[in-house]
Amino acid sequence: MKRQVSYTWRLRNVMADHNIFNTTELVPLLAERGITLSASQVHRLVSGTPERLSLPVLAALCDIFDTTPADLIVTSAQNLAPRRLAAGDSSTSPGHPDAIRPRRATLRPAP
Repeated sequence: MKRQVSYTWRLRNVMADHNIFNTTELVPLLAERGITLSASQVHRLVSGTPERLSLPVLAALCDIFDTTPADLIVTSAQNLAPRRLAAGDSSTSPGHPDAIRPRRATLRPAP
């Protein structure tokens, strides 16, 4: 059984809880903690959902808002339904080793 994992980035909500509504207000707070990001980088960090995030940035955000990573990142996971074969498909399941083996060629003498 496969599982699908996802996450929700809650930086904007945490900022609002601390009455910070402008992304540029975050730039000097990060700089005080040794994190140098441009205003556009901070805007992308706040408005988007990052796929990668350095631990020093995460630690600085936790320090700024006196919170934990679990408050900034909410994770979830769910089981995926197994894939069903189409009607009339006699091939083996995609994960089975025989599914990737080529068919043996039949050699016939030339006419």
